[in-house]
Amino acid sequence: ADIVAQVTESGLRGRGGAGFPTGIKWKTVLDTAGDRKYIVCNADEGDSGTFADRMIMEGDPFVLIEGMTIAGIATGATKGFVYVRSEYPHAVAVMNKAVEVARKAGVLGASVLGSPYAFDMEIRVGAGAYVCGEETALLDSLEGKRGMVRAKPPLPAHKGLFGKPTVINNVISLASVPVIMDKGAAFYKDFGMGRSRGTIPIQIAGNVKYAGLFEAAFGMTLGEIIDDIGGGTATGRPVKAVQVGGPLGAYFPRALFDTPFDYEAFAAKDGLIGHAGIVVFDDTADMLKQARFAMEFCAIESCGKCTPCRIGSTRGVETIDRIVAGIEPEKNLALVTDLCNTMKFGSLCALGGFTPYPVMSSITHFPDDFKPAPVRVAAE
Repeated sequence: ADIVAQVTESGLRGRGGAGFPTGIKWKTVLDTAGDRKYIVCNADEGDSGTFADRMIMEGDPFVLIEGMTIAGIATGATKGFVYVRSEYPHAVAVMNKAVEVARKAGVLGASVLGSPYAFDMEIRVGAGAYVCGEETALLDSLEGKRGMVRAKPPLPAHKGLFGKPTVINNVISLASVPVIMDKGAAFYKDFGMGRSRGTIPIQIAGNVKYAGLFEAAFGMTLGEIIDDIGGGTATGRPVKAVQVGGPLGAYFPRALFDTPFDYEAFAAKDGLIGHAGIVVFDDTADMLKQARFAMEFCAIESCGKCTPCRIGSTRGVETIDRIVAGIEPEKNLALVTDLCNTMKFGSLCALGGFTPYPVMSSITHFPDDFKPAPVRVAAE
């Protein structure tokens, strides 16, 4: 209970995308009765331009093992699973080796470092489905089923893996726990702004001069990250758009570069921080094509369980293709907007629910790219 209180006090939130307070999730599992409880680490880092989880697993696997073990002791869980995407063979190999080393050293096993607590863990590899990054689809996959999104309630904290109380956290969330326990909640909480406490590993990719990983406290503006840290575009052309939060994140124009890197600040401008991956585009990018790509991506990766996501994304591609062809552009633009509204509020999970973000932000911030071809050519 003291560990859970400290994690809650630190203000740590889920780093996988949702930003849910970690302490509340842990307390729910601690307070839920169960003959078996689990800690699941979501290392299915499928977003475009993200690589923080991979760098931690390959570079410092023991910080993740320690974080999961602390989570187990805190909530009464005795078994942990790390669900790693199949595209990370080196991370899988390093994590498997690290688990062996930790087990031999007595960090994992029937008695954690000689304490009365038991905790062991194993590494599981996904099979390339983007939707398995969604926590309930991940659980289905771990159970050996097809990765399909579950309806909530029940929450995984009440009925998760094999129907038992389960903590599901991202790699970064769990890797932050040893730091909080070592230096104290106040130390960690001292970084950041608003309800976004601590630091965030920002992954900068795409058409950018200095790509890579930059860890900083929440609160830097998007402009500082792109211009000062990233150095602008690699091509030297003006930045047209940046997509924050993976393929389901909104496209922000330069007019929004004063937005501080903070969950609530981004949400207020119809954006997402997500897993803090940033992809930069210069002024040659066609935002109509980017909007189409978002719908196509959703159509391909949808688990197919709910109609708004499965059918909405397919119809979205068809409707955007009609706009490209110059067929009743205004009518079809209105239809895309209506589709997005249905997907946002009717989808079972964030795959269908967040696909409207890149589509609608493209329409809102880059309207010239959605005009019929002759008008667009004249404008250019």
